[in-house]
Amino acid sequence: MLELKNISYRAEDSETKKEILSNISLTVDERFVAITGPNGGGKSTLAKIIAGIYKPSEGKIFLDGEDITELGITERANKGVSFAFQQPVRFKGITVRDLITLASGKKIGVSEACEYLSEVGLCAREYINREVNASLSGGELKRIEIATILARGTKLSVFDEPEAGIDLWSFNNLINVFENMHKKVNGSILIISHQERILNIADKIVVIANGKIDTVGTKDEVLPKLLGDTSTCKTLTDKLK
Repeated sequence: MLELKNISYRAEDSETKKEILSNISLTVDERFVAITGPNGGGKSTLAKIIAGIYKPSEGKIFLDGEDITELGITERANKGVSFAFQQPVRFKGITVRDLITLASGKKIGVSEACEYLSEVGLCAREYINREVNASLSGGELKRIEIATILARGTKLSVFDEPEAGIDLWSFNNLINVFENMHKKVNGSILIISHQERILNIADKIVVIANGKIDTVGTKDEVLPKLLGDTSTCKTLTDKLK
């Protein structure tokens, strides 16, 4: 279980401090939690704070009761936190099989690596020995990245706008992958997204606007408000159409 207690974050430049997040308190113990809200509201910043990329200006972060606030990204990864960037990293010279094996943290055979690829809808025979480089599309890379997260089997998997930069066909396949993850995952999935189809999978939806939590609830409680309240959530509503 992830607990955020009174998290604030201020970005500093040479002259000023801009408050990005203010007093965020949140518990994530469901299988699938989606964080959404207008652009610039602080969603991606919060995801990076959870992953350990950014350090909060104030507040505490607990994973299964352990204070991980001062831990960096590598230490949090070792504790069971995975993070998927909007744009997956390309690794020249590393094959898909190598990447999945590294992610698992143990020696696995070809058949097991292929099973992870099959779970994300990729033909293992066509991908297992390919390099993770520019020859792969954005949608392929994102599914391979998800396969590595499945191989890790972490307590918490964080995805920052996984739909960004991929075509409609790839997005439809991505939805199928997340639906399957929702059924099989042992830990929690936390997704930053504007997409209604992703929000529809969520057990809990958290709306963040202007650096603060605006709404928390089930999809039945939250989605009707998001889709209908154009005065307060116009940017989000436009994206959900």
